[in-house]
Amino acid sequence: MIVVTGATGNVGGELVRLLAAAGEQVTAVSRRTAPLPDGVRHVSGDLAEPASLKAALDGADALFLLVAGEDPRAVLEAAKAGGIRRVVLLSSQGAGTRPEAYAHPVAFEEAVRGSRLEWTILRPGGFDSNALAWAEPIRVHRTAAAPFGDVGLPTVDPADIAEVAAAVLREDGHAGRTYVLTGPRPVTPRERAAAIGAALGTEVRFVEQTKEEARAQMLRFMPEPVVEGTLAILGTPAPAERQVSPDVERVLGRAPRAFADWAARNVAAFR
Repeated sequence: MIVVTGATGNVGGELVRLLAAAGEQVTAVSRRTAPLPDGVRHVSGDLAEPASLKAALDGADALFLLVAGEDPRAVLEAAKAGGIRRVVLLSSQGAGTRPEAYAHPVAFEEAVRGSRLEWTILRPGGFDSNALAWAEPIRVHRTAAAPFGDVGLPTVDPADIAEVAAAVLREDGHAGRTYVLTGPRPVTPRERAAAIGAALGTEVRFVEQTKEEARAQMLRFMPEPVVEGTLAILGTPAPAERQVSPDVERVLGRAPRAFADWAARNVAAFR
């Protein structure tokens, strides 16, 4: 049995689908219910309340874990008590490149490494799906706004993250490894807007925000240290943050998907 936390999210939802299609027994954990593949068991649970996970973890042997809640060690103790032997943590590239700004993922990584479980850590860069923040302005005005319009980063398709997670959960040979997950090449915000426009068959106008405008917008839904770390990555990325990682291809045996592929699959959100 494989337990997937965050089972209704961009990565978790696709991971549940992949595991179910592969014939695995899957328990999907989320705070709210959502449509799930046939045969998948849903358990309501919250990583902020480790005791709520007992029904999901009992009798399972692998866990896909999000960085959520404040007590990763309590979650991992509950996992061990339930019989979990393998844990795959969805962390962040920032835990490696900017640990001072990404203290929360760092704490989860430290807990996983010290858990005495068989562990693998996934460190994705920015998600292609972050472009969904543009969905409404593109639908209404055919515009997309972002800071640092000509700074490119190799953002990653959440479907690739899910496929890597499915492989790591099901296969041996990944224990004790940390995989950095990126797309195939750096893409700028201006190029991402153009790719969405190409998928729509019409022009999407790109509007470059100032750093201050972007900060004010991000502070509405992100803690200040994460906002500052994110702006630093977007505006002045370190060499490691610009670099294309070989790890998606190393695990899956194929190159990662391009942003244009993500845009084509998700074009309905922008119509």
